[in-house]
Order: sequence, then structure tokens, then C-alpha cells
Amino acid sequence: VINNNLIPGVINLLATGDFDIKKEAAWVISNATAGGNAQHIEYLVEQGCIKPLCDLLTVSDGKMIGVGLDALANILKVGKQKQHENGLSENPVVALVEQAEGVARIEALQEDPNEEVYQKAVSILETYFPLEDDDAADQGTTMEAPEGGFNFSAAVPQGGFNFGT
Repeated sequence: VINNNLIPGVINLLATGDFDIKKEAAWVISNATAGGNAQHIEYLVEQGCIKPLCDLLTVSDGKMIGVGLDALANILKVGKQKQHENGLSENPVVALVEQAEGVARIEALQEDPNEEVYQKAVSILETYFPLEDDDAADQGTTMEAPEGGFNFSAAVPQGGFNFGT
């Protein structure tokens, strides 16, 4: 499929075809991500598969949503490998999924009644889009106690407090 230059056409069908065509195209892309090597998956990304896969997450067919989530998970995994191999600060696929509104769609799938869809969505979010830790978020506002600790006792003025009574 890749060697015969069929991927651009398949991605186009995934983006623009009717639902039955999109289903078949989604299976082709998902199978390519499951059985392909990193170079194959990078080629799929270069050909623009992320946006149509993210768009697939809004259909009402749970099986197709699962196929889309599987493909995205496989692509994100290769992105994470590329991040580590190249010493990148961020998974390069994460930004592409964010630009394609994929994160919001995956987050919405946490409410999906299909348990398999829910589990896949949660797994992707926890693995590739973790929330900021409360500890990390609070680091900028943490106060260190000076040696001897803080003194919270109020200094009482000579003659006491006067509240105008």
C-alpha cells in the first residue's frame, strides 16, 4: 500500500468519503499503524492522517471510534519514541493531535457509554496528554520557611488594640 503510493488516496477518502468509505479507509490506516514500522507511521503522518483520524472520533459508531483511537495511539507511541531518540522536549505528534482538535475529542470520549472507547480514550490521555501535577503546578507558589520557621503571632501594640469602642 505504501510502496504503491496509495496512502495519499486512502487518507483523502478517510477525510472526504461517505461513512462506509471512511470505515474502510480507517481500517487501512489503523492496520498500517499497527503493522508498520516507525518510518511507515512517520510517512502516514507526513501525508496528513492525523486530522481525518481525529475527525473520525466524532462519529456515532463505537467500533470506528475505537479504530481511530487505536491508530492515534500507535502514532503517538512512535512520536514518543522519536522524542526520546532525538532528545526532543515534547512528543512531536502531540502538537499535531492538539491542532486537529483531537485532545478535546478524546477528552469527550471519556463520557462515551462504550466501555472500550472510554478505556482507550483514558489510556491515551494518561499516557500522552497528562494533566499538570498539582505539585508541579504549585512549585512557583511554594514558600519555604526561613530558618527558625514562620512567626504567626501578632505583635500587640503597647496599650492593646483599640477598635473604636
